[in-house]
Amino acid sequence: MQQILPEELYKKITNGETISVIDVREDDEVAQGMIPRAKHIPLGELENRLNELDKETEHIMVCRSGARSTKACQIMLTKGFKVKNMVGGMISWEAKYGKSMVVD
Repeated sequence: MQQILPEELYKKITNGETISVIDVREDDEVAQGMIPRAKHIPLGELENRLNELDKETEHIMVCRSGARSTKACQIMLTKGFKVKNMVGGMISWEAKYGKSMVVD
């Protein structure tokens, strides 16, 4: 499974690149903020909502620490999607960029 570092994703966002970030955390976690332009699809709903996602687009999967997003990547890979898992999840993201790069 391919991975992406928070620093790499940050560069893509700040460079204005077209990206697809999927946040698979629960509602209460996302209420505390998420990465700019991310789409929220809780892990438990992912398989039923794959029709919302383009198979030709690379999706960057994010969760709190990286465990749930790893599971999300595995699900999506078996369905033919292009995915990368963000290493360290939101814990790593917030450690590097604080809340300044998180939107409510």
